Amino acid sequence: MSEVQSEEVSAPHAQRRERRLFDAKLLTVCLGSAAVVAGSALVQLSFGAYSMTIGQAWVALFDPAVWLDFRWLLNFLFGEELLTTLTGYEVADLPEVSTATHVVWNLRLPRVLVAILVGMNLAVSGVIFQAITRNELASPFVLGVSSGAGLMVLLVLTVFTGLSAFLPIIASLGGAIAFVIVYAIAWNHGTSPVRLVLAGVVVGAVFGSLQTALFVFTDDIGVVQQAISWLNGSLTGVSWQHVRIALPWTVVAMGAAYLSSRQLDVLLLGEGMASSLGMSVERVRFGLSCVAVLAASVSIAVAGIISFVGLIVPHIVRNVVGSDHRRLVVGCLFAGPALMVAADVGARLALNPVQIPVGIVTGLIGGPYFLYLMRKKKQLGDL
Repeated sequence: MSEVQSEEVSAPHAQRRERRLFDAKLLTVCLGSAAVVAGSALVQLSFGAYSMTIGQAWVALFDPAVWLDFRWLLNFLFGEELLTTLTGYEVADLPEVSTATHVVWNLRLPRVLVAILVGMNLAVSGVIFQAITRNELASPFVLGVSSGAGLMVLLVLTVFTGLSAFLPIIASLGGAIAFVIVYAIAWNHGTSPVRLVLAGVVVGAVFGSLQTALFVFTDDIGVVQQAISWLNGSLTGVSWQHVRIALPWTVVAMGAAYLSSRQLDVLLLGEGMASSLGMSVERVRFGLSCVAVLAASVSIAVAGIISFVGLIVPHIVRNVVGSDHRRLVVGCLFAGPALMVAADVGARLALNPVQIPVGIVTGLIGGPYFLYLMRKKKQLGDL
């Protein structure tokens, strides 16, 4: 066979290798992260005011009384109202379960699931923001999303207290409004990564000043403590209701991020190259920004403002699997939850019985890693 023929035959094989999603590096990230999530989750389910062994927590988690009765699963995943509508049963009518099963399923498992969803959203949101700004130091909140959400939370807690029941929705709305303001400021016959980042810094600074002003004029110490807990990110007190809020939007955001992997790869080539390949850069950048804002807002809505996850997770995964965004997004879907669940175990048990906000733990992890990154890399910033 001639060299030309052999090249023609081998070319499809090379293309198939390029299209293959999982390789040894990505599998290592996924399996290692899954192991961290499983181990941390078992610790989270085991320890607390009602203490049990890891074996007892495992038995309670897989209790047949729950898994083989669809009414319990319907109640957890969709709520008591839908349970009553579809079956005519109320929670009080369901068969009793053991105390360990009740503690695991009703009190501790929702916290683990919310941590998993928040980790996914923050990590993937960070991937998108770093791609559209072509800056590896960008985070989910680089466009002022966290500042907008935080300001709206403080307004509800200090001024419009009657809207407290709608706090998650209002937080998401605040993040979206902040993003629109940033995009409007950055627009000048189009946008650029630099203008978006600078506009985000300006809007974040203004909203941060307004947050400080609200603290100054608030006399209720309980409200101040609640607001501080929210602004530092906390999973204390989350329930199945928070899982039901976050799950559908997480599925939408993660699916959109994965399907946009090719567009993210093209954006890394630069605006000129992307335009020459036929991409409408502004439309794609705006659409991807909306996906990233949605993912970040979902996490803010259920857990408050959690720092550094969206910065360090994409960077760690990128160092292992490379810059192919299909692999990067998939890797972050596993690595983000691993960091969040492990950090939440530390937040809950480090000063037991006092629980600290998980955002403090991620900050203590992310700060030193960021300094290490600055010392290690000579050229820090551009992707």
